[in-house]
Amino acid sequence: MTDRWQYLLVLAACLAITAPLEFFGPGVYRQWRRLVKAVLPVAVVFLVWDEIAIAAHVWTYNGEYITGLDIPFRVPIEEVLFFIVIPICALLTYNAVSTILGRVNRR
Repeated sequence: MTDRWQYLLVLAACLAITAPLEFFGPGVYRQWRRLVKAVLPVAVVFLVWDEIAIAAHVWTYNGEYITGLDIPFRVPIEEVLFFIVIPICALLTYNAVSTILGRVNRR
């Protein structure tokens, strides 16, 4: 395997590690409309931010660690997925911890 898949593998690992947390509490994926409302606006803002920074040569992405697949404005697909995957993982973690703490505090 080449290094070009590293970014995607890290994102996949994040999803795999947090996926079981869906079974704690109300669930993130089961409330997909709320998930979209929470993740999409922030992702759009950060994608625009990335595009501006890339165009201004403030930062770039090391081609050794990405697939080379870009969306318009030279933003790697991995970066787009980052802005979707990481918030989902955070929401899964938050919901699980809130549920567990709620159960502990009721005792």
